[in-house]
Amino acid sequence: MYKYLLIPLLLLAMNGCSQKIVVRAIEPAEVDRATLTRKISVADFTYDDVGLANKIETTLLNQKFDNKNYFTLISRRDFNKIIAEQRLQSSGLIESSTAVQVGSLIGAEAIISGHVADASSRDTHYYEERSSCVDKKCKEKVVYSVSCVRRSVSLSADIRMVDVAKGDIIYADTLTRGSKWNHCRGDYGSLPTEGSALQILVEDIAVDFARKITPHYRYFEVFLLEKPDISYSNEAERLLESSVEYIKQSRYDKAERLLIELVDLTEQKSYVPFYNLGVIKEAQADYKEAKKYYEMSDNLAKEPVKEIDRAYLRIQDLISKNARVKNQLQ
Repeated sequence: MYKYLLIPLLLLAMNGCSQKIVVRAIEPAEVDRATLTRKISVADFTYDDVGLANKIETTLLNQKFDNKNYFTLISRRDFNKIIAEQRLQSSGLIESSTAVQVGSLIGAEAIISGHVADASSRDTHYYEERSSCVDKKCKEKVVYSVSCVRRSVSLSADIRMVDVAKGDIIYADTLTRGSKWNHCRGDYGSLPTEGSALQILVEDIAVDFARKITPHYRYFEVFLLEKPDISYSNEAERLLESSVEYIKQSRYDKAERLLIELVDLTEQKSYVPFYNLGVIKEAQADYKEAKKYYEMSDNLAKEPVKEIDRAYLRIQDLISKNARVKNQLQ
């Protein structure tokens, strides 16, 4: 089993006076069956002037867990060589029968093929009303119009993944992305070129597709509880403050010891240390232990606490997803 399940990543974030931590968790692939085929080949896509097939191939190659590649990518050169020798369809949405024939010859378990249906850019010209001060004190303003351009770029691709052994489709869908950029005369910078704008969308589609067939990391924010919920002694306040500081420094072991000491000092009547213990365990991917602490904090709360409510729902979801992740990483 991959060691990442035991390795936490905890980063500090600030939001006004409230402190949050950013926790990393791993999300399962959307398509469970895709994770059963680890040796894959990406065929040339038709009408692929934007290099989507190459970007997908690179993105999948970079999927790593515990410094190990998740997929083994079989060279497209080998794929194209077999295609040429067998005089088969060489690009686009490859038929299942062709995928089976070629895949078995090159040792691939799945073949990914595709067709770029749309890669376009359109500029729209318009005017925007603006104002500026006539004098330094801005007692009077002048209103004027400036010419502007809105660049709308769209990209759409049909992508298919075929199981070589079974000869059927594992995944098939149309992925579409679009974006707009505005620029007016006098503005700082400039509009992205059509090519660079399309490359942004190519990256988005490649990442989206990779997440559908590969487990991937997700980052989310979790609040720390820093204020006592009951009357604390000076020593108890010191323990709480110090434990939060240690969490911020990724010293979970030290923070845990201080929080357990705080639990004893408050005679297990304060939900704050139990909640923060849950946060530590969640950051360490020990979700069952985190759930236990969150439940203990919830039992002690005399009225709803939004941080606890969110944590309880979140940890249930993480436990469910973690079971899928373990299967997908075997």
